[in-house]
Amino acid sequence: MGLNCGIVGLPNVGKSTIFSALTSAPAEAANYPFCTIDPNVGIVSVPDERLDRIVELIPTKKVVPAIVEFVDIAGLVKGASKGEGLGNRFLAHIREVGIIAHVVRCFENEDITHVSNEINPASDIETIQIELCLADMETVDKRLSKLDKLSRAGKEGALQAAKLLPLLTSLKTALEDGKPARSLALTPEQQLLIRDLQLITMKPQIYVCNVDEAGLAKGNSFVETVMKIAEAEDSHALVLCGQLEAEISALETAGERSEFLAEAGLDESGLNRLIQTAYQMLGLRTFFTAGPDEDRAWTFHADSTAPEAAAVIHTDFQKGFIKAEVYHCDDLFALGSELKVKAAGKLRIEGKEYLVKDGDIMHFRFNV
Repeated sequence: MGLNCGIVGLPNVGKSTIFSALTSAPAEAANYPFCTIDPNVGIVSVPDERLDRIVELIPTKKVVPAIVEFVDIAGLVKGASKGEGLGNRFLAHIREVGIIAHVVRCFENEDITHVSNEINPASDIETIQIELCLADMETVDKRLSKLDKLSRAGKEGALQAAKLLPLLTSLKTALEDGKPARSLALTPEQQLLIRDLQLITMKPQIYVCNVDEAGLAKGNSFVETVMKIAEAEDSHALVLCGQLEAEISALETAGERSEFLAEAGLDESGLNRLIQTAYQMLGLRTFFTAGPDEDRAWTFHADSTAPEAAAVIHTDFQKGFIKAEVYHCDDLFALGSELKVKAAGKLRIEGKEYLVKDGDIMHFRFNV
């Protein structure tokens, strides 16, 4: 699975506005379809209050947050799976991402054209879903057509074909019904069997309800529709105002942004929630290193061992791994200093089998 989040949706739903706010760099945005053909890629800092608190308790010269990648993919339209609106290129871009943030227009504005000339979130979601299912159906059909040849490729090939046939048949039936591949709740073994197909509808999805400021304050029927769909699919959903987020991101200082949020009656930026949700859904977690030269958040895969996490810093750390000094950031916050953490016996020495936890503060001992 790719380690990035693709932003998709129909044209003119606010994808590029949201992407620009995420990256604080302007993406091409215009009031007509397909203004974004090649995907824009942005590296985004992951908001993490824990890093801020570590810096307060362990002052340093340099602070480095964790990052995650977002990809702004051009608007899909009905017929994209058949090449409409340069659809084949757009679908290829979606295959390369790890998860999908599906932006759904949940606001009315006569000045911003909608491709179907009406605001109907359920219809918009269905349009995207059908196109993604059709694209996956083509992929599944191609694999089904090769099973006969595979079954004749010796005992191992025959065994593989026997496992794939019922699985691909079930996938095809679901996709024909407009249901995503992820709705089948496949076992890890089954997912491994079809991993090379890179099915788009297997990717986890977040619905992003893009509202106007009024909708942010009190919600609307469009948002309620999306939330019901997300709940039925067991998908994530969140609400934000792309235009408001763009205004917040244009402010120069954290203080100005906090003041703006307070005036808007918001506790936090909707984009912060989107970034954090995407990070978690990608299976990414954070450990920290802290000292007088640098306090830093490092990204690792969930369930990584200490040597695997060490490799994130440098491959030599993994090759020459001896041990890791570890304590959790919660212990630092509770006790107030590293000295008190050590005095309380909270600092541990862990070996190669240790599974790193989200929020660990680590120092690696290695020898190369």
